[in-house]
Amino acid sequence: QVQLVESGGGLVQAGGSLRLSCAGSGRTFSYSAMAWFRQAPGEEREFIAAIHWNTNTNYADSVKGRFTIFRDNAKNTVYLQMNSLKPEDTAVYYCAADSRITTGTMKGVGYNYWGQGTQVTVSP
Repeated sequence: QVQLVESGGGLVQAGGSLRLSCAGSGRTFSYSAMAWFRQAPGEEREFIAAIHWNTNTNYADSVKGRFTIFRDNAKNTVYLQMNSLKPEDTAVYYCAADSRITTGTMKGVGYNYWGQGTQVTVSP
């Protein structure tokens, strides 16, 4: 069982930066893959970044080069550093954990634990 709590969302101007945090609890956190997703109003949830327990990462093309996912297993926390933010990055951001690690894990498929989400708003 993994419990997840996101923080760090807020309002930022275009071109600015934010760092999201996701604090996890549970014995399996260190062996889980972690990912960030986002969902804008009226749109489907979008995978944006994943990090394996072995620290390999994968990013959606829409955020590659601007966002960085990293984790600190000693703190049971995964982060999403977001730079060069754009208005189209506005969404609710969710972190998720996959304790089962399948072939789709690094592409955002099959995550079985979810946080409650944190709002990110980027003004023009």
